[in-house]
Amino acid sequence: MRRTLLAAAALVAMTVPALADFTLDSRYTDADGDLIADIPSDPAELVDPSVLIFAYTPVEDPAVYAEAWKDFLTHMEEVTGKRVQFFPVDSNAAQIEAMRAGRLHVAGFNTGSNPLAVACAGFRPFTMMAAEDGSFGYEMEIITYPGSGIAEVEDIKGKALAFSSETSNSGFKAPSAILKSEYGMEAGTDFEATFSGKHDNTILGVANKDYPAGAIANSVRKRMVAREVITDDQVEIIYTSQTFPTTGYGLAHNLTPELQDKIKEAFASFEWEGSTLEEEFSKSGEAQFIPITFKDNWAVIRQIDEANGVSYNCQ
Repeated sequence: MRRTLLAAAALVAMTVPALADFTLDSRYTDADGDLIADIPSDPAELVDPSVLIFAYTPVEDPAVYAEAWKDFLTHMEEVTGKRVQFFPVDSNAAQIEAMRAGRLHVAGFNTGSNPLAVACAGFRPFTMMAAEDGSFGYEMEIITYPGSGIAEVEDIKGKALAFSSETSNSGFKAPSAILKSEYGMEAGTDFEATFSGKHDNTILGVANKDYPAGAIANSVRKRMVAREVITDDQVEIIYTSQTFPTTGYGLAHNLTPELQDKIKEAFASFEWEGSTLEEEFSKSGEAQFIPITFKDNWAVIRQIDEANGVSYNCQ
């Protein structure tokens, strides 16, 4: 059975009485109320690194994406006049800590870890990928393999469900809220929760029958099918969620305003056609960067966090 939530409000109304205030760590200020860290007004607090460090969210094998981002990073070098280095990260926590510690300057944080990166690392998201027509986002899917004995979500009771990581929206936060609100099912009581570390690990684990079911981002599944890592018939989809915003791209709050403007220009002016970025991300339908705001585009994600009792603990 394939179920679809058509609007964010449907999930939120069933799980959250009211959205708690979103606050930044005490080291940051938000004078304009846009929910992201202000650029420091004191010149002594600004940085202008000679080498920009870029990291893409660790949803899959970092080696795949070092090649995929090659043309874009060359373009960023041309626009900013600085050398840009790809930094492979193996966890969302490591990526957030790298920006908080000043070792990461430009990044794409996945949907679920965006609020934590904003609150705790001074991340200022401003763009994300979209299709040619401007549509954007992905859906959370719960998948199983043919012959697993799982035909619908309720059949997961008494079995194991693979998540990716606790900071992932589609890999943990959204399915946890949906399973509780829609089906009255909770990890540890109704099913066993196991963590694979990444979406591709979950997808491969289900396809190879290591996990009876898993919660994943369908954009990752589509790219893996396009690369022939798995075939469509190795997995069955038993649940599809509403559409969520995808990876948010942005920068560290304390880069000089001039450098921040150049980095934004690099994203806005990048020509996708014929690029290594197009070669990889066209597999999931992306074709351009579009402007976003954390306050508006991530409202539903903050609500899901509230539903799950998430605390943005920056210690």
